[in-house]
Amino acid sequence: MDINSVISAIVRIASSAAPLAIQSAERSEIVIKIKKELGFEPLQPPKDAVSVYNYALVEYGVGKPELVLELFREQQIQQAFWKNFNSDHPLIFPQEVEHFLEWNILGDKIRELKSNNINIRQEFEEFCQVFISVAKRTRTPEEVVRDQQVNKLIYSDNKKYEYQPEFQSLITEKTQSFCGRGFVFAAFQNFTNTNKKGYFTVIGDAGMGKSTIAAKYVSENNAICYFNVLVDGRNRPELFLESIRKQLINRYQITNVENADLSTLLVKVTEKLSENEKLIIVVDALDEVDQKPGAKNILYLPKTLPDNVYFLLTRRRYEPSKKRLYTEGVTQEELDLTDKKYDAENAKDIQEYIRFCLENYPEHKNGLQNWISNRKITPDDFVQKLADKSENNFMYLRYVLPAIAEGKYNDFNLNQLPQGLQHYYQTHWDRMKMNDSSKEMKVMILFTLVEIATPIPCEMIFNILHQDEYVVQDVLDEWIEYLRTSNIDGDICYSIYHASFLDFLKAKRELQATRKLFKEVNQRIADYLEQDEDDNETN
Repeated sequence: MDINSVISAIVRIASSAAPLAIQSAERSEIVIKIKKELGFEPLQPPKDAVSVYNYALVEYGVGKPELVLELFREQQIQQAFWKNFNSDHPLIFPQEVEHFLEWNILGDKIRELKSNNINIRQEFEEFCQVFISVAKRTRTPEEVVRDQQVNKLIYSDNKKYEYQPEFQSLITEKTQSFCGRGFVFAAFQNFTNTNKKGYFTVIGDAGMGKSTIAAKYVSENNAICYFNVLVDGRNRPELFLESIRKQLINRYQITNVENADLSTLLVKVTEKLSENEKLIIVVDALDEVDQKPGAKNILYLPKTLPDNVYFLLTRRRYEPSKKRLYTEGVTQEELDLTDKKYDAENAKDIQEYIRFCLENYPEHKNGLQNWISNRKITPDDFVQKLADKSENNFMYLRYVLPAIAEGKYNDFNLNQLPQGLQHYYQTHWDRMKMNDSSKEMKVMILFTLVEIATPIPCEMIFNILHQDEYVVQDVLDEWIEYLRTSNIDGDICYSIYHASFLDFLKAKRELQATRKLFKEVNQRIADYLEQDEDDNETN
């Protein structure tokens, strides 16, 4: 069936109905009427792929602008859809669609519909979901029963395959408001499709979303993973190997490898892979690894890899001499988020995230909208200006957007908001009057977290600094948005949330005004550890 006939029928029949009917239960009657006119069975979709596409377009298209329907008629868009549908990420917005909209006159016409809140990314994802729903309904009852049985087996099997519990909260937190980054996933998918094996590294500055990209890939693909976290002390080669070994044993049921190195593990796993199956291991934050200098690869990653083994790595920018990733016959590729050629993609993703928080984030959208309204600026101006202020840094937005919503910047206008992440930290530091002599103890509490460099309970901090427990707890509560909490043996322990804030605090070591406080903190830590050692010997 010609897709032009499908679109013509949708537009003609839907437009003749009352607008309220399209939004109500009568919509299903309109859909059935269109299906009958086109010769479709109202309740049973056809089985061939093209007809399923047209059938899904009917179910999706009632009430949609004609220009949006015309988009799904375009040959390039259909090709992008089928390519995407057969990929590992069927709901990720394809770059081909974005490029088509940039140069085709249809893109200009759709952009003119922005007053109607048309979001092509959302429309494409909605159509994909409708298509998947229709495709499932093409099955016979026997096929449904069979698939249900298979799904039960997969579900019971997948319970063994969940990533390590230590990463669960991190992955959940990083992915709960995920936006964009389709160009990164597309580049990695292309890398795995065009190379037999290899290392693919995402590079970027602190706060650009590298860990979030890693977390999203893991959550979408249930990938083997390891997240190095400097502030938690979870960043040593032996911990990495132990975790990866455990995951591979559980996933692939390999035996006699309890003490095997990574190269041996990878060889064993590839013997278990089915034809065309790939092993992908995600390793985040190589720059946070604690490993002795030397000629060995970082985390002792193998110089050679078996076929069908790929690593997705993330790290900050580095000096060439500090790369520490030597390979033999293995392809390496890097995607540097700071490269100018990705400026447009980064800006688009940042703006999408701001708009998401402004329109959809339940905790903050009302506060943000009130802040904008009180300053008589448009949402588009707010999104554009704040994106510029962020310098394409998601961590900046993680702090600034809630602060605006909570009224912490009510005395600021849009132009007065801090420029960039480090300026944000300094602005907050100044607004908290942390340079006043009366705030020295607050500074020392934060510096203690920097110098200890592993999660510690409140009790340990007040014992180190000889302060009242309630004073220390008040300071920790005051700075809680910059701290990470974890439960260790029943104690609530604290560490610095993000490496960028750790960098900011460490820079205070070099300032004359705070250098002496760092020295005093170090002396008190040394005294505490010495006393603790004496107590242990006595007992």
